[in-house]
Amino acid sequence: MFGRIAPTYDFANRVMTFGLDRSWRRSVVEAAALGSGGRVLDIGCGTGDIAFEVHRQVKNAVVVAADFSLEMVQEGIRTKSRAALDWCLADACSLPFRDGCFDAVLSGYLVRNVTDIAAAFREQKRVVKPGGRVVCLETCPPPAGAVGIPIRLYMSVVIPLLGRVISGDRRAYRYLQKSSGRFMDPDRLASVIEEAGLVHRCYRRFMFGTQAVHVAERSFRL
Repeated sequence: MFGRIAPTYDFANRVMTFGLDRSWRRSVVEAAALGSGGRVLDIGCGTGDIAFEVHRQVKNAVVVAADFSLEMVQEGIRTKSRAALDWCLADACSLPFRDGCFDAVLSGYLVRNVTDIAAAFREQKRVVKPGGRVVCLETCPPPAGAVGIPIRLYMSVVIPLLGRVISGDRRAYRYLQKSSGRFMDPDRLASVIEEAGLVHRCYRRFMFGTQAVHVAERSFRL
């Protein structure tokens, strides 16, 4: 599914979020609090928007952009060729990196799509250094009641329609709508992050509460 929509993925994100997804990804990188020369993993990178933002913001950063979808990685290599990024294919639940080799692990819209969310966070904990940050951008269910009606209508009607128009693949964006609407709320996700062995510091919500950036750290204690 992600392979099918790779060529139009970036443009669709811009349109569906009114361009705000760029600012959310900037917030992910800012929350990582990286110093010059940091080594960073963008896991579930898609076409590498977060990885590219690290390259833009952090001087001399070493950035690895990894995804399960070959087509997404290929599209990222094509569109982000001006940035010095290291690309690879990887399973988020079984990362091909040694323990403690990254200063930060970042992700955007990854955990909603993995088979085992806790396992994905345990792997992120394993590969980040003690004291390093794990930052996650993910969707939240729309608010309940009347407040959430316009948001639910937008997600159930407008997003699949835009997806069909932009990518020709209505099914993929119907999946986006369903997976977002059924995903856990930020407090529950914070608990899963803690259960995976990370120290959850905070989360910040955006876009009428439908997006959240979670910030966690690997403790120095064993």
